[in-house]
Parts: sequence; structure tokens; C-alpha cells
Amino acid sequence: MAGGGRHFGVVEDVLPAVRDLLSPAIENIAVTSVETAAEAVLAEVCSTSPGACCPGCGDWSSRVHGSYLRFPADNPTAGRPVVLRLRVRRFICLNAACARWTFVEQLAGLTRRHGQRTERLRSMVTAVGLALAGRAGARLARVFGVAISRSILLRLVCALPEPQAATPRAVGIDEYATRKGRPYGTVIIDLETHRPIDLLPDRETSTVAAWLRERPGIEVVCRDRAPFFAEAASVGAPSAVQVADRWHLWHNLSEAAERAVATHRLCLQVLTNQPSAADIVPVTAEPPPDSPWPTGHRFADRIRERHATVHALLDAGHSKRSIQRQLGMGSSTVQRLAAAAAPEDLFTGQWQNRPSVLDPFKPYLDDRWDEGCTNAWKLWEEIVPLGYQGSYQRVRAYLRRKRTSPGPVTARPPAPRIVAGWILRHPESLTDDEQIHLKAVRGHCPELDALTTHVRSFATMLTYRRGEELPVWLDAVRRDNLPSLHTLAAGIDRDAVIAGTHPALELRRC
Repeated sequence: MAGGGRHFGVVEDVLPAVRDLLSPAIENIAVTSVETAAEAVLAEVCSTSPGACCPGCGDWSSRVHGSYLRFPADNPTAGRPVVLRLRVRRFICLNAACARWTFVEQLAGLTRRHGQRTERLRSMVTAVGLALAGRAGARLARVFGVAISRSILLRLVCALPEPQAATPRAVGIDEYATRKGRPYGTVIIDLETHRPIDLLPDRETSTVAAWLRERPGIEVVCRDRAPFFAEAASVGAPSAVQVADRWHLWHNLSEAAERAVATHRLCLQVLTNQPSAADIVPVTAEPPPDSPWPTGHRFADRIRERHATVHALLDAGHSKRSIQRQLGMGSSTVQRLAAAAAPEDLFTGQWQNRPSVLDPFKPYLDDRWDEGCTNAWKLWEEIVPLGYQGSYQRVRAYLRRKRTSPGPVTARPPAPRIVAGWILRHPESLTDDEQIHLKAVRGHCPELDALTTHVRSFATMLTYRRGEELPVWLDAVRRDNLPSLHTLAAGIDRDAVIAGTHPALELRRC
């Protein structure tokens, strides 16, 4: 048999093997012939069933209307693809009340409607897609002898029915963003298997509470400190134990610690090496020029050039109207240049002292510059709430002049984020220099010393699950002048934190 440029030959020894391969798993089929070639194996198969059931009404029918050929792909053999030449019949439905007049028989375990692959080949490539997804799965399938694209592989995976998971005992609830800065949803994870269970389209209290209400077997709800999740857990699973997620607790403490260090950034000046008098090079100001607009200023040079050109044309006998046409200037500009005996008469000098919208905020910028903050964008964001209505470019230009002006070079103190990292890290993981710097900061600033003590006490409480120490820790925080930690302490749910740090709760994800 020849088809599509491929020559097939009938191999009688292959026929029993193919028949034995198909017959035990699929009933009511007969393999009549097998043709093989270097590219593929073509097996001719037909149905032996006397009739079929209508998919619309379920009635049995044996009245044949016609037949046609289908060519579903089957599992490859010896690295070569196998194609079935299957003749299927179309039956007439004998039920007059049925909406279908004719229907096509489907062989159970072999074909499905509009299917281009047998059921066992579909199961195999679907398993490959589940394990490796699109591109990698398509490459592995080609090694097996199955030509399939990554898109079809993903569609087969998406067509799988949703698995019916058992009601978990402990769940973790957190928010996620579909894209950065986009609306948030809710992800729910089984804390015992560490596998996601469901994705909710939003993070509303009613949505999460309804999901929990449908699963009464939940005993533990691990969540962050968001109030809507706490309310949803109380409404949807009132009998469950609410646990504050330890990762979120530590993350919130890290943010509060960084804000506290930023508040006391002036105390970090103790880490800078103050320059000696011998290291400071005195800067002497240049004497001011005779003209308020010195030579080399682009606007002054342009006015001098235009003044000389206009007066040269006037001396040559040209009229002011003719000069206006030749130079492309306005009449008022030519009149002003012609009336001035010298270009310095046009220099008022007021450009140097012209008021700017940035003038009221320059003292604040100078103080922040001396504190070590040289980020123009950050300083612009700080002065906007103070009433600044100018542009960011004006602030950047002012700071550029300060940055490029000659002056003594002094060491900058470390950023608050770096010092907060020293406080948050385990003392044994700090280098010798970092320990010395942190000790100097703690000795110079009592507030940062108290902050370090509170952070390390909280870390010990989380690590060794000493939830009973939380009330004592909260009272100690409120006695110190640390507003950022006061905010954190005010929002802590004592019961949830104590439950999350209790030794009896063996949930690693909490």
C-alpha cells in the first residue's frame, strides 16, 4: 500500500502482536491487518459490536446509516508512531423523541468524540505534560516517537478534571497578586502536604469565609496579620485554631525595626570617621567678576554676539527693519539691542537672585544632606508633603551642585537598612567588624540598644516556640520610646501568636 510517499508492507508476524496488544484492554474490536514502514506502523481496525447506544437518549440501535474512516494515533512501538485505520459506523437513533437522528459509535477505551489520539496515548502524553509541562514534555514525547506540540500538551493537561481533594486539617491562607501591582487574590495551601488547594479570585472576607464554611473539617487556620483574614477565619471556621504565620510575624518585625533605625539615623554618625583638621583642604572662593554675567556664560555670550552684529549692520547703513529681516528677530528685540550702548547695559544681574519655589525647602535639604541622604528622588518625596510644588528636576539640579562642589570628603554612615540587618541577624552570623559597629551604635543610642534587645527576644520566642512569653515582651516594648514597635505590638493578636509559637503545634509552615 502506498500513501503520502510512504511504502508500507504487510508483516504477518506483527499482526498477532498488535492484536494481542489491543484486544485485552479494548473489547469488540478486530485487527484485520498491519502495514509497517520505516516511518510508522499502520494497523487496520474495525468494530465487532452489533450496535451502539445513542449518546443523547441512551437507547440501543443496530440500524447502520453509514461509515467512514478515522486515523487516531496510538502508542508508538519500537520508537515508531502507530496509526490506527479505524472504520467507525454511524447509526440511526430509533427513538423518535430524541433530538439526534444519527450518531457515531465510540469504542470505549479507544476513541472519544473529535479525538485524534487513542485513550491510552492521550493518558501517556497527559502524564508527560503533568510532569514536565509544555516545551520539555514535547521534547521528551518526540524521543518516545510521539509528535506533539507544547500547546496541545498543555491543552490536554488543562482538560483534566479537577482533583477532588479531601478536606484538609490545617490550611494556610495568604494573598497573591495576579501581576505586580494588580488586584490580589487568596491562595489556600494544605500545610500538611505543602500543596496548594485552591485560588480564590479576591481577598474579601465573605469569599474566604464561604470557602471555609463549606469545609467543616478544618481544625487549624494559619494566616498573616491581615484583619480580613482574621475575620474570615472567625466567621467561616469558628471552631478552628487561628495561628499567626511566623514568617509574616518576622517580616513585620523586620519592617518595624528598619523604620526605627531610620528614625534614629543621626545616631549612626558615630560610625563615621571624622576627618582631622589636616585632612580638610581649605576652599577659597574666587573673586566675583566685574560683570554679573561673566564671559563663558552661554546667554551672556549670545547677547554680546547679537549686540555686536546689530551695531555692525547699523554702522553699515542698514535700517532696523532690514536688520530684522536679515537676522530673523522681532522688532522689539532689534530696538532694544540698538538702544543699548554696550551689551552690559542689557545685563540686569537679577537672574542670579531670582526667587525659586525651592528656596523655602533648601534648609531642610541641607540638613538631610548633612545626615547622609543624597538620593534626590527620596528627598523630593519628602518635601512634597511639606508643600513643595516644584519639579523633581529642580531638586536634582540643586543636589548635583552640592555633589560636584569642592569640599571635604567625609565618610558616610551606613544606611538604616544595613544597620537593621545587623540587628535582625543572628549574633553569631555577624562578622567582627559588624559586631564592633553594632556595639558602638548600641552604646551611643539607648533606643537602638532597646530595639536590638526586643528583636532578639522575639527571635528567640519564635525559634524555640515560647508563646507564653509574648505578654511580657509586649509590656517591655511599650515601656520604651520605639513608636514603630508600638504600632506592631498594637496589631498583634495575642491568641494567634501564642498558638503559632506553641510547642504542641507541629506545623512547619506556620
